[in-house]
Amino acid sequence: MTASSNRMMKVRGRAWLFGDDIDTDVILPGKYLVLTDPDELAKHALEGLVSGFSAKISRGDIIVAGKNFGCGSSREHAPLALKYAGVGAVVAKSFSRIFFRNAINIGLPAVISKDARDVIKEGEMLSIDLEEGLISREDGSRVVVDKYPEFLLEILKDGGLLQNLKRRFSKEVRK
Repeated sequence: MTASSNRMMKVRGRAWLFGDDIDTDVILPGKYLVLTDPDELAKHALEGLVSGFSAKISRGDIIVAGKNFGCGSSREHAPLALKYAGVGAVVAKSFSRIFFRNAINIGLPAVISKDARDVIKEGEMLSIDLEEGLISREDGSRVVVDKYPEFLLEILKDGGLLQNLKRRFSKEVRK
């Protein structure tokens, strides 16, 4: 494991709270699907809910949401826009299955917690330890999150599925 992959297993940032059923059109309006530059997509992340969201967040900030985050279409533009906007992780009570897969595949941690949305406050500084499955709060309390299985941790450590496959296959070629 490299130093950068160690950092990937811990995310630290302020909490941005959202409700239930945040769909992919809200995360990234469909009119921006013509954009191909991830940095351009990022400028429009969640703009329908928080004007200028991407300019207001700090790198590593954490979205904390309710049920069914990322519902709607299967486009990967939505998690890509969040990642390039600087979002360090998304914590939700549940995710749309395809959003969850797309997020992991691009290296954006999507963390399931049944309790986080009910106890975490807007703007609160959080630290998530992905390997331990814990969110540490400013007041010293902790919120338990679902732990990732090892193969998902490896994908996140590598920065996404494509990088994971490149690393794995390069080892196969060297054997």
